[in-house]
Amino acid sequence: MKKKIKQILFYGIAGLLSLLVMGSLLAIIGYVLKNGIMHINIEFLTQEPSRMGKEGGIFSIIVGTLYLTAISLIIATPIGVAAAIFFTEYSAGKRWVSSIRFFTEILAGIPSIIFGLFGFAFFVIFLGLGWSLISGGLTLAIMILPTLIRATEESLKTVPMAYREGSLSLGASKLQTIIRVVIPSCLPGILTGIILGVGRAIGETAAVMLTAGSNLKLPTSLLDSSRTMSVHLYTLTSEGLSMEKTFATAALLIIIVLIINTLATFITEKYIAKS
Repeated sequence: MKKKIKQILFYGIAGLLSLLVMGSLLAIIGYVLKNGIMHINIEFLTQEPSRMGKEGGIFSIIVGTLYLTAISLIIATPIGVAAAIFFTEYSAGKRWVSSIRFFTEILAGIPSIIFGLFGFAFFVIFLGLGWSLISGGLTLAIMILPTLIRATEESLKTVPMAYREGSLSLGASKLQTIIRVVIPSCLPGILTGIILGVGRAIGETAAVMLTAGSNLKLPTSLLDSSRTMSVHLYTLTSEGLSMEKTFATAALLIIIVLIINTLATFITEKYIAKS
């Protein structure tokens, strides 16, 4: 009887804390959206910023954010998926794989400022790439690699072994089985990892400031410096330039993340329904 009472109290307190946390998050998001949406208009979305962002819009900043996110995904996705396939399909059970997985988990918990310092020292200075989109994209790619690898690994483990055995029994090679049977079966999990990577890349500030810089002009090449929305939001807030632009930028950033996650959920559910 006492054990049941303790369990009820434990789950009740846990549920109450979860409701408080969710309520606080929703209240913060609602407050930002309420104060920011009213300042989002065509001029804000299409004009370039001026006077350090105090006036004008954020068109070049949106473009810079999309460029950096796309570069990081283009670099990290094939590497992360290939690494997860190698660990799961070709090297399962080996001790050195466990060691690599352990260090990958450690990499996922490293503060972003450490990635920024590494990117600044290696990409910006040592390789001579300077503050640029490519420096920021490479740094972000390293940051989201652990997330992609882990999500892909867990997704690969959900594919029944019968799928692999059936494909191999029909004469397909191991590589053909992975490409035509295994990967299509775990695409929703891979997509989830990519979406988590996008969320981290879009919301990153410290690492981007040290590698991509904070240029307000529209980038025209991979070697141009650029400012992302999160960096712009930080600059507006820390400098106290414009609270209207601050709330508008924050609201737009939240809306973009919500749209990305909604589309990902829709695509995933549609894929699962078809399969």
